[in-house]
Amino acid sequence: MSGEILYKALLQLQDMVKRRLSHPRSAGQAAEKVSFRLKNDGSPFAAFIEKYKPDFREYMTLLLALAPHLQPDFFNRIVAESFPEGGDFPEFGGVKASNHRGILPTGETVLFLLAGNDLIKRLQVQHILGSDHWFSKKHILWLDQVHEGEPAMSGKLTLDPEIVESITLGTISKPRFSSGFPAENIETEMEWNDLVLHPSTRKQIGEIEGWILHNETLMKDPAMKKRVKPGYRVLFYGPPGTGKTLTATLLGKQTGRDVFRIDLSRVISKYIGETEKNLSRLFDKAGDKNWILFFDEADALFGKRTDIRDAHDKYANQEVAYLLQRIESFNGLVILATNQRGNIDDAFVRRFQAVIHFPMPGVTERAAIWMKSFPENMVNGGNPDWQKIASRYELSGAGIVNVAHYCALEMLSSGRKTLSEENLEAAIKREFIKEGKVV
Repeated sequence: MSGEILYKALLQLQDMVKRRLSHPRSAGQAAEKVSFRLKNDGSPFAAFIEKYKPDFREYMTLLLALAPHLQPDFFNRIVAESFPEGGDFPEFGGVKASNHRGILPTGETVLFLLAGNDLIKRLQVQHILGSDHWFSKKHILWLDQVHEGEPAMSGKLTLDPEIVESITLGTISKPRFSSGFPAENIETEMEWNDLVLHPSTRKQIGEIEGWILHNETLMKDPAMKKRVKPGYRVLFYGPPGTGKTLTATLLGKQTGRDVFRIDLSRVISKYIGETEKNLSRLFDKAGDKNWILFFDEADALFGKRTDIRDAHDKYANQEVAYLLQRIESFNGLVILATNQRGNIDDAFVRRFQAVIHFPMPGVTERAAIWMKSFPENMVNGGNPDWQKIASRYELSGAGIVNVAHYCALEMLSSGRKTLSEENLEAAIKREFIKEGKVV
């Protein structure tokens, strides 16, 4: 059904392009006689049109951008039929790509199709391709940048690949980690009951859940919308292995949101302007997705600012200022994590709605983590004194899980069915040595 309505839509576009090519100097009256309303058949394309309700010009602009994705020879075929003897026709616009062998529409193609040679109409249509139009604001459709000095309308008309996938297949794949998207989707099979946090930490996490559940209702209040910035910004700080990443992942799991951990080593560039470009692509991709963005080891970018002694310091501070701007305008949840709160500039901390400490677990928390990390079939009816072990050994939650993992592998390798005290002691000693601690 989706293919049928898209086929009809392309026939509409084809008819309009042919009309325009047959009257290239007209002001567009013939083109606007095309009826563009299609029956809503429940397909993804129809659902998109119903959701955004584009007018005639927006609808045709959308089809122009979509056509090469559906029929690679769409424009080549029509132009060849209209000009069988060939020849150059610059008014039509269009560019060639490195891989795609057909004509790709540009802003000039849109202007030609919808306004012909009418300068006033061309200026009106140009608004559709501007940054203040909903096409651009919702990151649906835009013009690629051109080389300095070239007309802006000669830029390629680009449709977001996710929109293409959505209106053709009805699904949107999660983005894969790449240089253009330096973030990975993180998931867990654990539940909140598996995570042991200090009571005050868990209470503050509940406040984040409250924002996720009620923010939409809150922002519908005109008085609150004027005063409250979109989105929610949180700083997690505490020693490694205390549950910062797992908490972010569980927040996503429990609220049905994807969590993406940003690899700052792939974002930060030594080349001037590249860091901002990388961040721009990331936030543009995340806009209106309800994702949770998790910046681990955030002090790589949010460390204390330095006095400007040279050009490097100047641009480093500009990078931070740009990131702050994008984070503050992002309408979703942003979590920054660091091992040391003191590494984060106080000016940045004031921008966060919450600053949450993840302390090393105390004796009570450690005992609970020991119990959860060693399932019953592993201790085989034994009764380790977890409270005593927790009192004796100060380990993080991640450290305790590493001990359990080592013990399980050792038991499987040796064929033993029961966890021995010697086995447990050896695993703990191994973990302490690894962390550079004295048992």
